[in-house]
Amino acid sequence: MPTRRRFCPCRLRRRLAGAGLVVGLGAALVSAPALVSAPALADPPPLPEGLGQPPEQAPEPSEPGEPGEQTGREPALPPGLGGTNKPDAEPGRTPPALPAGLGAPGDQTQARGEGQAADAPSPIERVWDGITGFAETRTAVRLADDPRQDAFALGEARLQLDGTWYTGPATFNLTVDLLGDAIARDRSIDLERGRGVVDLRNANILLRPFDFADVKIGRQILTWGVGDLVFLNDLFPKDFVSFFIGRDTEYLKAPSDAVRVSLFSGPANLDMVYMPRFEPNRFITGERLSLYNPALDALVGGGRAVRPVPRDDWFGDDEWAVRLYRNVGAFEVAAYAFRGYYKNPEGLTPAGGFRFPGLAAYGASLRGPVGAGILSAEMAYYDSREDPAGTDFTTPNSQWRTLVGYEWEWLPNLTVGAQYNTEITTDMAAQRAALPAFIDAESPFADRARHQLTLRLTKQALNQTLTLSLFTFWSPDQKDGHVRLRAGYKITDQWLVEGGANLFFGARDDSFFGQLQDAGNVFFALRRNF
Repeated sequence: MPTRRRFCPCRLRRRLAGAGLVVGLGAALVSAPALVSAPALADPPPLPEGLGQPPEQAPEPSEPGEPGEQTGREPALPPGLGGTNKPDAEPGRTPPALPAGLGAPGDQTQARGEGQAADAPSPIERVWDGITGFAETRTAVRLADDPRQDAFALGEARLQLDGTWYTGPATFNLTVDLLGDAIARDRSIDLERGRGVVDLRNANILLRPFDFADVKIGRQILTWGVGDLVFLNDLFPKDFVSFFIGRDTEYLKAPSDAVRVSLFSGPANLDMVYMPRFEPNRFITGERLSLYNPALDALVGGGRAVRPVPRDDWFGDDEWAVRLYRNVGAFEVAAYAFRGYYKNPEGLTPAGGFRFPGLAAYGASLRGPVGAGILSAEMAYYDSREDPAGTDFTTPNSQWRTLVGYEWEWLPNLTVGAQYNTEITTDMAAQRAALPAFIDAESPFADRARHQLTLRLTKQALNQTLTLSLFTFWSPDQKDGHVRLRAGYKITDQWLVEGGANLFFGARDDSFFGQLQDAGNVFFALRRNF
């Protein structure tokens, strides 16, 4: 595009002053014969160079009354002072054209001229201008020999295209990942599980029908709550497989097909989410991570060992989630409600298969500054809708879940975050009496309470181009845990290199992290942002 000259008020004043001098000299020349008789003066001195015209170059006189034309007695106006751009301009006299960028929006085409108007972006260029994203390659190698799995947990090349376009009252969002996966045994596209060459992360439209309301319709990432990688009232889909095999943390959140309505007001704000079809977690199935099967009392893997009964009836297996929140002083407080299904297949069928039981959840959270850091607190009650008495071992019992966390900057560029959360099962006596004989009393399935501590350390160095982080989960009663290490270095604003590890430990194979002891891995990635 042509370079625009910066507007300078001094330059405009000099031009207008020069134009006034020229017009004033011309008027004096025209009126001089009427003021002084010809015999009183000698021949007039020659005009300075540039103010006169040779007779042979002087234009022919125009007819009186024709606007915008010059007579033989008038000097030519400087460029920009002649002609007319607007219908109501005075004939033959118009103000100078404003510098580019100072005119009304409707005059931009005329100001640029026909040649420059052709430089306007095409529709394809406008679409491409709204796209960002990244390209990366990522691999993860197992640290232990799992005879049920490949030596590599991850080996993929990924291209993410993320676009946002504004048109009138609507905003369109599209995020799609194109994936080349060398480890996957089944490459057919499955958008629900994020499998295949395409993973559709976002495809939605955002509308604002009123100043106090937003409506987002389509595929979207949903999240709320105050936990750090611990989710109580956030009952939207998660992808734990991606998190455990070394993908970026953003892939812990899986997309939902939903309608989200947000209402804003002074007393409080309200979010309402409707999912017309059940959206499960992308849970461990045995394909990349082996898991414990209580019926076999053994670890299984190497294929899709868990095939739960699907819930895919549109508007029949639907879900609702509501959040009401507001600020109280420096704290943000919120209340939650959910009605749908357990996100993992935690129920059993009479034939020994897996299913998704019904669930209702109610909770609250609080987050705000206390002392030198930020305090977080959250609680939730999980109401097992299919077994309120807690006597059916094929259905999870109701639970109380709580979380308290605190985050602060311990040293310059070193942030520390710690959390404590519990899961307390109701009616455990009836549940224990109903457990099958092959589940012993020491099994985590027989525990009434589960306690967990988390610790996060984040250190930034080298002008914040290097980020080192540690995140740990540890359950003192089940004696298992997970350690996630990560180091990321920004080579430039576009290039990022990353490495890390996932380590698992546990005293028993039937605890959550204990079943993943053979899944420990180290991962590496190289990313180019654009």
